[in-house]
Amino acid sequence: MVLRTMVLLALAMAAPTPADWQPLFDGQTFAGWRGVGRDEIPAEHWVIEAGTIRKVASGAVPTAADGQPLEGGDIMTIATYENFELELEWKIAPGANSGIKYNVSEAMSTSSPPEHAALGFEYQILDDDRHPDAQVGPNRTAGGLYDLYAPTAGKRLKPVGEFNHTRIVFDGTHGEHWLNGVKVVAFDLESEDFAEKFKKSKYLSVPGFADKRKGHIVLQDHGDDVWFRNIRIRELPSRLMK
Repeated sequence: MVLRTMVLLALAMAAPTPADWQPLFDGQTFAGWRGVGRDEIPAEHWVIEAGTIRKVASGAVPTAADGQPLEGGDIMTIATYENFELELEWKIAPGANSGIKYNVSEAMSTSSPPEHAALGFEYQILDDDRHPDAQVGPNRTAGGLYDLYAPTAGKRLKPVGEFNHTRIVFDGTHGEHWLNGVKVVAFDLESEDFAEKFKKSKYLSVPGFADKRKGHIVLQDHGDDVWFRNIRIRELPSRLMK
């Protein structure tokens, strides 16, 4: 009995464990973030507001001195992540559209227009009741893996104006989307199911899009008001260690 206990203890100590949670947003600054294809945050489009990162609706952004609109774009973490668990909260204005992107290659994203919009897997953020994208198909609705996987029918989306809780797990080839405590998407990059869905998606023509990589975490500028807060991440052990 003692020997068995010692063996189990040794195995537990040897097993790789997730790293500690690390905040990606300090609630006051854009430290650790920059624009996609930029060295800075797109001015006026993204602001810190009451402990949140707010994407200001493009129509409410001031114009430049010459009267031209200030250019917006997605923002991304400076650091890159391969296997991770990401948590954050978000809320949107009525009719809004946005997203959280991951597995993002900046080089791939900026190689073709629009150069400040990230290419990567996208956790869809949407007002399902008002935005027309929801009518295109269920894989365009909130919580889904955009244009690939629809969220389950039992998802719990809070009313517009209230904060939702998102959790994204990306571990090896396995991915999960969670919305307000409910797992709404699960996929595997090496599965036949993923291959079939990918063939029907808008991403089929993008070389290397579905390759697993150490990528940036991105908050999307879709031109609408959206707020993000309590953003944190923890890296998961390499699959080679498991």
